[in-house]
Amino acid sequence: MGDVEKMIAIGLVWGVTNAIMRRGALLWDKELQSRTSKSHLQSLPIHQKLLGHIKNWVNLLLIWQYSIPFLINLSASATFFSILHDAPISLAVPVTNATTFAATAVSAMILGEETRVGFALLGTFLIVLGVWICIL
Repeated sequence: MGDVEKMIAIGLVWGVTNAIMRRGALLWDKELQSRTSKSHLQSLPIHQKLLGHIKNWVNLLLIWQYSIPFLINLSASATFFSILHDAPISLAVPVTNATTFAATAVSAMILGEETRVGFALLGTFLIVLGVWICIL
């Protein structure tokens, strides 16, 4: 697999996991809103607020719908940094970021997020065209 194919694969993994992590984060947000009220947090001392934020972060990581895609996303990030050793950054960044954006849009549509399908598909087509031009 060449560098460009790796960049596109990384962008696809980032994009798909972004959309899936959003769903996990929404589950966490529902749980968080059902447990706490903001007025309660404002009256706490700073160390308890900090511990509360750390506890919330740990609870987010315990939601498998978030943590598994997050770990896959981080693995793709490590792979991205490893290919930067051989690939020019002026090509790697635009290709992976454009692919990520397109993959996120398409994945979100597949997962049922409300979206303007026509605009999303047009944007995705333009992104693919731009990546193709960069590769040439």
